[in-house]
Amino acid sequence: MTEQPSGTHGGGAWTRVARAVPAPSSLDGIDLPGLRGWLDGRREAIVADLVSYASLETPSDDLALLAAGLTHLESWLGARLGAPAARAHHASTEHGDVLVLDYPGEGPGAVTLLAHYDTVWSAGTLLGWPVLVDGDRLTGPGVFDMKAGLVQVVWGIRALRSAGLPTPALRLVLNGDEEIGSPFSRPLIETACAGTDAVLVFEAAADGAVKTARKGVGMFQVRARGVEAHAGLEPEAGASAIDEIARAVRTLHDATDLAEGTTVNVGVLRGGTRSNVVAGHAEAEIDVRVRTLAGQHRIDTVLAGLTAHDPRAGLTVLGGWNRPVMERSPAIAAVYALARRAGERLGVDVAEVAVGGASDGNFAAAMGLPVLDGLGAIGAGAHARHEHVSIAGMVERAALAAGLIGAFGAGGRDHH
Repeated sequence: MTEQPSGTHGGGAWTRVARAVPAPSSLDGIDLPGLRGWLDGRREAIVADLVSYASLETPSDDLALLAAGLTHLESWLGARLGAPAARAHHASTEHGDVLVLDYPGEGPGAVTLLAHYDTVWSAGTLLGWPVLVDGDRLTGPGVFDMKAGLVQVVWGIRALRSAGLPTPALRLVLNGDEEIGSPFSRPLIETACAGTDAVLVFEAAADGAVKTARKGVGMFQVRARGVEAHAGLEPEAGASAIDEIARAVRTLHDATDLAEGTTVNVGVLRGGTRSNVVAGHAEAEIDVRVRTLAGQHRIDTVLAGLTAHDPRAGLTVLGGWNRPVMERSPAIAAVYALARRAGERLGVDVAEVAVGGASDGNFAAAMGLPVLDGLGAIGAGAHARHEHVSIAGMVERAALAAGLIGAFGAGGRDHH
């Protein structure tokens, strides 16, 4: 890790007890329509920024392209926001690096902004699918998930500055391994979020709605060990690992409870060597999604209770919870109320939704912090060839981000 020019991520505005989420009335001194008008006048520059960013491929599995993308972003951020007060570059030898930038604020608050720069699109995708602008529609690999979101929040901050409005201290976290579950970045994200007043996540919107709840995700593997034998001559000498894994699959699928919001899916099965050999090994790969902590604990119990039917065989469970549950807490409800009021002042209905997918916001929510996710682009097609964003939506969401950030920069709030 390297840091420059000054400051540490354990001190200053960040060693504090988180303050209450501002009331919707904190928006009274913020001219949201005026901010949107300022942003609309800079629509061409906003689009140009996204086109430049999206024209750099940043697949999760290509360290060289990720490094080039992050270099571009840091240079662009310097041009758009100026030099940060503190910089921490966390390098990884296996995944995309994490860059944490602190920007000083004039107001009393502190807000963490989460964005990832890696995408699911492999190197070379741009050769057959270049970034294109067609009227209000901008399409290209990664524009919706989630390159437009970062462009929007940066321009939202610029709009606040142009209006002379105070901002809170801002910490921007750029993550390079989100699309593969944030294995390297998770502890860095949790450290970066500690002590903040709120965490705003610029993942794509869901049909325009922000996300106030996300399911927790578990990724597990069950391995069965059996005893090989000739299936025709002496089957009784064997203990089938495939039989054991099949029994386990039934138990796991029976643990699905749609009313509870819990799904258990065995998506991959492997086992055995030949049809005439009692299988000595088998394994299952499992995806689990849970809406509540209670559901997570129930699945933990199911997994812990898996045992082999034949005493000569054995079952082993590997893996764990990739992301914790993001439940709609009172703190999350409070920051959503602020966003909804900001939307009303923009003439927009900011709806909320609970989704089955997870994000880095799950980590912050598990820490008890006020989190609002889905503040990014309006569009569609995440991880699909029709991925696109609305340019008018980018302007609208940049103004919404400005309102939220500006509210946290306003004074007059009491500590919890």
